[in-house]
Amino acid sequence: MDLREIRAFAEGDDARRIDHSATARTGAPHIRTFHEDRDDTLLLIADFRPPMLWGTGAALRSVRAARLVARQGWRAVARGASLAAISVTADGIAVVPLGGGTPQMIRISHMLASRHDQALDSGREGPSLEEALIHAARLSPPGGEVILVTSPEGLATGDEPALARLARRRRVRVLLPLDPLETSPPAWPLPIRDGALTRIARLAPFDHAALAQQLRALNVSLEVVDHDAG
Repeated sequence: MDLREIRAFAEGDDARRIDHSATARTGAPHIRTFHEDRDDTLLLIADFRPPMLWGTGAALRSVRAARLVARQGWRAVARGASLAAISVTADGIAVVPLGGGTPQMIRISHMLASRHDQALDSGREGPSLEEALIHAARLSPPGGEVILVTSPEGLATGDEPALARLARRRRVRVLLPLDPLETSPPAWPLPIRDGALTRIARLAPFDHAALAQQLRALNVSLEVVDHDAG
């Protein structure tokens, strides 16, 4: 096994992996985490930034993103994989380090729920995904899988270098939980208001072809999830 990192001890960690040198040096318990090239590891990234916090159907896009992350996580638990999670809000990122089993997925579920509540209460604009993608490259071992659940506008041009580095030795999938308004907009024109400004516009279904081509160039796959499909 290869050493992944030495980090501060967290609730649920295996006490047998305590690193005595780092613990003595810092005065706080630290553990060693490892990975094997053949390990089945999954890193889940949930985007709860402001563009995700709306919806016209039964749930916000952010809620549907959390459901997608949870489904993928429980499937990983069922096959015995190790998994970790990162959530991104207007206040930054939160991380659940790699672990396994039902207790790990429960930790991830609690993190997603609490961070989503915080995101709804925040009035700030969200940061880019760059910090989360850089942290993901440290957290996910080579050969692992990374699933990012975000919106069509979630990836900015400045995020591409970090996303490309993440995808060099990992399988990276971007999932888009589209709102019904994006997949089946009304056929008639709609009024759009922004303060005192008003326009009449006809909405078109989201066309993911350009984004899919852009991500393919980075060795990243794109999957559109309509209407909260499984």
